[in-house]
Amino acid sequence: MEQPVRFLIQIGLVSMGSAAGGLARWGVATGVGRVCGTAFPWGTLVVNLSGTLFLGWFSAVMSERLFVSPVSWLRPDDLRLMVAVGFTGAYTTFSTLEYESNNLLRDGDGLAGLTYLLGSLFLGLVAVRLGLWLAR
Repeated sequence: MEQPVRFLIQIGLVSMGSAAGGLARWGVATGVGRVCGTAFPWGTLVVNLSGTLFLGWFSAVMSERLFVSPVSWLRPDDLRLMVAVGFTGAYTTFSTLEYESNNLLRDGDGLAGLTYLLGSLFLGLVAVRLGLWLAR
């Protein structure tokens, strides 16, 4: 298949995954909020933890080559784009942060892993506060 066509297919797959992930995030967060209340962000916590769990599981399935495509045009890398980047990326970016931090720690780079994890949390809070300040 030609590169431009392959690229268009990949754009479509990421888009479909993102739409499904965004809808899933909204649905799960809303449902959890109705059950547990909204005084504490339980919905977001459940979304972030379930997204992290799912990304770990999905990555293991893909790395063990347990996926067999039912159609010839869907390659494992395309499925990874649709699910890991599109769906899980729209469902939660927290899962990617945790997964990448785990990889750094697993690979023996504890300083980089902790710096990335804590830096993302702290600088993310600073960025939100800065954005609020700039908007005012």
